[in-house]
Amino acid sequence: MARHILMAFSNALAGRDDEFNRWYDDIHLSDVLKVPGYTAAQRFELSPSQMMPDPPYRYVALYEVETDDLQATLEELRNKPPEELPVSDSWDYDRCATWWYSPITGRVEEQ
Repeated sequence: MARHILMAFSNALAGRDDEFNRWYDDIHLSDVLKVPGYTAAQRFELSPSQMMPDPPYRYVALYEVETDDLQATLEELRNKPPEELPVSDSWDYDRCATWWYSPITGRVEEQ
């Protein structure tokens, strides 16, 4: 089975980070992981130390996905009804982005 990474970049609406993070951590991650193929998830917050100025997103979630049909797995998530995948109104949905990545090398670890 092929392994892929979904990177989901996001922001909360102004002044609503606490609400957004509670929804994302307590509801959204587990809802996504109920979709077949989605095996793990972890969120990150932008660090104050950056190599490039003015990053557009404060948060990123990395989802590990195992599937031989990435398009079908993507559609399964996309087609979830709102009651199975509710979205918080604290999410700045106009300022988010998602991208899929598939491996081109094996994993390299420190020797």
